Amino acid sequence: MRALLYDPEAPQGLRLGEAPEPVPRDAQALIEVHATSLNFGELAYREERARPGQVLGWDAAGVVVRPAADGSCPAAGTRVVCFGPPGAWAERRAVDLADLAVVPEAVELGAAATLPGAGVSALQAVRRLGPVLGRRVLITGASGGLGRFAVQLAALAGAYVIAAVGSAQRGEGLRELGADEVVVGLDGVRAPVFGVLDNVGGPLLAEAFSLVEPGGSALSVGKASRRPTSIDFERERLAGGDRRLEPFVVRSPFGPDLDCLVGLLATGRLDPQIGWRGSWERAPEAVAALLGRRVRGKAVLDVKGQG
Repeated sequence: MRALLYDPEAPQGLRLGEAPEPVPRDAQALIEVHATSLNFGELAYREERARPGQVLGWDAAGVVVRPAADGSCPAAGTRVVCFGPPGAWAERRAVDLADLAVVPEAVELGAAATLPGAGVSALQAVRRLGPVLGRRVLITGASGGLGRFAVQLAALAGAYVIAAVGSAQRGEGLRELGADEVVVGLDGVRAPVFGVLDNVGGPLLAEAFSLVEPGGSALSVGKASRRPTSIDFERERLAGGDRRLEPFVVRSPFGPDLDCLVGLLATGRLDPQIGWRGSWERAPEAVAALLGRRVRGKAVLDVKGQG
């Protein structure tokens, strides 16, 4: 089958080539991939974590071509979205039944493909903050795919959302998604916040943590800056308050969360925020745009047309 393979000598480290067909386990379905989306995390560190010839990618939406051998649903022909280990950037992939959700006809598969990595991570992170109704939540790196989902989901949960971005241009459209404030950097954040979802890392995470109020928390969700974070905990201790800082890790099974997000898409309460879309033959172009911070939201690759 055709697949996007990691090749350190190719443009952006990706080339279309041939890969072995996936062999599903008993509790896995075989999916014909129609669309996939790109995530910063799977691209920024591909040189360190991927091996030449490997098929990368977490997110895929398509159609079941072979149901699970154990007789579990969904049946062949069912439209689904799935979140799994690397292997989504291919014509077919095998995925655990616990990590997929059915996509209704009202939801276009390219839109559904934006949900797994970014959407599920944003949903789980907002939940991890605890009850946010009426509370101030700061989201850094809010202009990216995960950030834009987090803004929408925190707003749906009743939070007062502060979206922090790197430039005024990157902040365009965030108020329409539910942000109450859009700030460039954190100098404009004067009052404490109950929760932080940080997608940037580096010094910005330390600065964001200093804004957390007693009883609140900061989650390190991503590291778009690719810089380590140093925190003066003695200074934070003297500032007082019972505050939590933790590295966030998305947890399976993903199926229930995908089902929730698909439902929000179907009812118009969630916008997939597709900022770039094209054939997977243009994958290097999409990767360059995403890593160059020229994509607002998600980049979607069409593997088999649009539907």
